[in-house]
Amino acid sequence: MTDSGEPSRHRIEVADGEHVVAVHHRGPSDRWFVFCHGFLSDKSGSYARRCRRAVDEGYHAVRFDFRGCGEADGSFVDQALSDKLADLAAVVDHFGPASYALFGSSFGGKVAFHAAADDDRVAAVGTRAPVTYNRSFAGYRETVERDGVCEFEDGRRIDGRFFADFDGYPFADVVAGVDVSVAIFHGASDESVPVADSFEAARALGTDVLLEKFDAEGHIFSERAERRMRTRLFAWLGSEASTD
Repeated sequence: MTDSGEPSRHRIEVADGEHVVAVHHRGPSDRWFVFCHGFLSDKSGSYARRCRRAVDEGYHAVRFDFRGCGEADGSFVDQALSDKLADLAAVVDHFGPASYALFGSSFGGKVAFHAAADDDRVAAVGTRAPVTYNRSFAGYRETVERDGVCEFEDGRRIDGRFFADFDGYPFADVVAGVDVSVAIFHGASDESVPVADSFEAARALGTDVLLEKFDAEGHIFSERAERRMRTRLFAWLGSEASTD
């Protein structure tokens, strides 16, 4: 299957007059796949390649920037997990699929998990190096508690508002609310989000979980590992569809 048209850009209103920008890669069926980027990332690069692969596999694919990232409006410091969930909901509602698969990398994985806990339209969740347990942000929290703000290398920052919101989203909510199959791909040498967190999350989830540890890979996958992950992701989705 091949793309049936050029990707289209959509400027989508979220809240308070602010907008996010989504790219829709049109597919040949009524299946949809939505991708959530990581904390300091955006919708470009690997997300474009993932969307192209999704179209080849028969999906409409959507990638977008959370507010404060990429082409979206807003300041990064003003965005908490609740805002990212609102951004995702606005994007999904804009396109209106009856059901869809979600994929999230790193913090985008946390967004995807919590969205799936609340949205019955989510049919499956795939993740790469997902933030599950809030303890993985303990270092950032300590910096905020000490300095009032945590500033990253690119100048973006978070403050106490982020953690006041973040604490309202424990992984226990995901365990209680997610009833669809989950795939987790995680580098064994990840120094940002421990791979042990994914093993613990897989044990806690009360649904089918595919967990693959990628030996010698860190938080950011090599291109070789990325290609392998895409192959495994869509093979998994195909097996899920065949058992519906």
